[in-house]
Amino acid sequence: MRLNLSSNDLKNELPTITMKLIKTACLVLSFVLFASAKDEKSNLVFGKQVSKSGIKHSFLICGNRTVLLNENSEIIWQTEGYGRDGFVLRNGHILVSVGNVAKEITREGKVVWSYKLSKGNKELGSCMRLENGNTLVVERGVNPQLLEVDKVGGIAVRVPLQPETNNAHMQTRMARKLPSGNYIVPHLLAFAVKEYKPDGTVVRTVKTDLPELGGRKERNWPFTAIHLNGGNLLVNLTNGNKTVEFDPKGKVAWRVDNSHVGGRFADPCGGQRLRNGNTVICSYGQKKGDMPKIFEVNREKEVVWEYFNPEVRAHEVHVITTNRKPEGL
Repeated sequence: MRLNLSSNDLKNELPTITMKLIKTACLVLSFVLFASAKDEKSNLVFGKQVSKSGIKHSFLICGNRTVLLNENSEIIWQTEGYGRDGFVLRNGHILVSVGNVAKEITREGKVVWSYKLSKGNKELGSCMRLENGNTLVVERGVNPQLLEVDKVGGIAVRVPLQPETNNAHMQTRMARKLPSGNYIVPHLLAFAVKEYKPDGTVVRTVKTDLPELGGRKERNWPFTAIHLNGGNLLVNLTNGNKTVEFDPKGKVAWRVDNSHVGGRFADPCGGQRLRNGNTVICSYGQKKGDMPKIFEVNREKEVVWEYFNPEVRAHEVHVITTNRKPEGL
């Protein structure tokens, strides 16, 4: 792509372009530091990464242990509590949903921003920092809702949700904001991923109880709803033990299940599509010692990387680097 800028345009835009390049360089450097950083206090190796092709990741695990690991599987950050969702932010801080509170925490453990669950509701699930600086959170309970919370804790956007159940814990999982400004929300017992406008209107429903996926008897409860380049959605079907990529019309474009990966799926929860097209999957319910808690498959459904740790129940994962190259945020 070429930029047709006049000399005056270039002069005016140069400071902005320069600042963007500086920010990008700093971000790449921070990712590389994440990949090799060591925790001076503990330097504890936590689990084991296995890959025949030499893949190594630095990544954040949210679950019964909420920890950030470098590519040597050493703990470089951790926090107390059971993490439901989380991301490493561009400033190096970690945003996590722990104990019904969304928190932004520095590498030194200082909480610099937080939002607590509303009175009357029961659970706070998703949390994600948005491009506008707000933080997306989702509350489950008598008033299921998606919120955008601003930097000072005010509610900038409130979206009422339609989970089709009063069972608070089973109402929603990992909601995200779409490039269009709408929101995509998995509803487990509705067997549906719904796209909401900011006013709460549902404009699209992707069904996960399709006959070709085994119908409702497979308990294909949607957990993730990750918007991919091109408009497809990557959805982990938790009790259904499969990962499915749906096209914008809700048709199955790609899928992987236990028939392809030797039984590694056990209640898959969080996941991520990497830059190279591979898919990372959390096997939250995995209890077998010879099976990974997180694994990665390529488009050919071959397992190319695994993370083993008997102490971990991985609810969500955020891969930061692959072999010292950033995966992005």
